[in-house]
Amino acid sequence: MKILHQVQKQLLDCLKANIDDPLTVRELQEELGISSPSVVQHHIQQLEKKGYLRRNPNNPRDYQVLTDSPDKQVSYLNLYGLAQCGPSGSIIDGNPIDRVPISSRILGFSATEAFMVKAKGDSMSPRINEGDLVIARKTSIAENGEIVVCVNYQDALIKKIQKQGDNIILTSINQKYDPFIANKEYFKIEGVVKSVLSYSI
Repeated sequence: MKILHQVQKQLLDCLKANIDDPLTVRELQEELGISSPSVVQHHIQQLEKKGYLRRNPNNPRDYQVLTDSPDKQVSYLNLYGLAQCGPSGSIIDGNPIDRVPISSRILGFSATEAFMVKAKGDSMSPRINEGDLVIARKTSIAENGEIVVCVNYQDALIKKIQKQGDNIILTSINQKYDPFIANKEYFKIEGVVKSVLSYSI
């Protein structure tokens, strides 16, 4: 473990204690009696560099405290093919086709919650193209408008979801593909897409 400055120890304890209702930088400053918000920011960045804290780059109040030990610099994520479904109609219950090393810092969330799929087709082009590696966070729920990895009646897909009453509409970014209604009985969200590693030229 890397040695922590006393302020960093106090900051880590405070972040851990308030993880269900995260404090702002200014609230952390007041709670710990630190001289300025910039000092708080500095120590937060040091906690990230030392592997004790991981923050969502898009939401600074969305963070994980890695209390036991600093996170690994490289994580190996399971890569699944979109043509595969496990025995329960789930992609991630099947056997991965590969394990891909990824820098833990680019995830913004715990590597234990992450998986990858290899995109096929052009329905999500230009954002996601044939052969791109898509990183998703495991979850069975998603917000309206989010792009998800899902299974719809045994078809493994990457689609944007739109909720209309009791129906979930699966839409493509490529407008040459028409939206369609998800099968209510055989539809399952596997994860929300968080980033794309492009392999297109």
